[in-house]
Amino acid sequence: MWDNPRLLNMAANALVGLAALIFAYAALQMLLRSPLFPLKDVVVRGELRNASREEITSALDGIGGNFFAAELAEVRGRLEQVAWVRRVDARRVWPDRIEVRLEEHVAFARWRQVAGDTQPRGLVNDQGEPFAAAMEAAAYEALPQFAGPQGSEGEVARRYRRFAELLAPLNMTPERVVLTARHAWQLRVAGAQGGLELELGRDGAEPVEQRLARFVAAYPESIGRLRTAAQASDTARRHIDLRYPNGFALRVAGWKG
Repeated sequence: MWDNPRLLNMAANALVGLAALIFAYAALQMLLRSPLFPLKDVVVRGELRNASREEITSALDGIGGNFFAAELAEVRGRLEQVAWVRRVDARRVWPDRIEVRLEEHVAFARWRQVAGDTQPRGLVNDQGEPFAAAMEAAAYEALPQFAGPQGSEGEVARRYRRFAELLAPLNMTPERVVLTARHAWQLRVAGAQGGLELELGRDGAEPVEQRLARFVAAYPESIGRLRTAAQASDTARRHIDLRYPNGFALRVAGWKG
């Protein structure tokens, strides 16, 4: 080996490379521990409508140390534990701070899991994602109510928007959307003509939206023309079964004959 210049050069290059790696590692450790680059501030950007500054400050308590050593993942993880925080972006800003931008959940509906629900009732945001947070009672009750199997929050939110679009010509709004454990759809609708309970059934050869569209088209010349004491009451609810291929069945509480 000692009389082989090629092998000697390779060995020398390997030693130089190893020394460079060791030097770089040592320099990195010194940089991470250096008191010359202290982390002085964590700046929070973004409008806070529900999360409080006190909650944010508490979540960030203890974040400090070196500018290079501070873990951005830890910052994100702590803030994402705050009830109303949906997403956190964090970045280092030279020379001494971390800048955080928060996105809050936007409450879209109340949520209840069907089929043996043992979990506390929660909320669904406008992205169809479940979350848990405290709200004022009046604001909470004003939200539409969703119910469905675990993991179906996004699908229920998507269908709610489609159902609301179909009912808009009747000036009606879904106030409750249920996806049962058997994957059948049920609606409670509020509007100028009082309340409706709509049984849409399951998707099949005919999507439930098609049944609802057919009902909306027929409503003005059918149920919309009915005038009964039960319908005149704002609290009256009519149960309508749309699970028929060419029509629907109507049941009105308190209406006989």
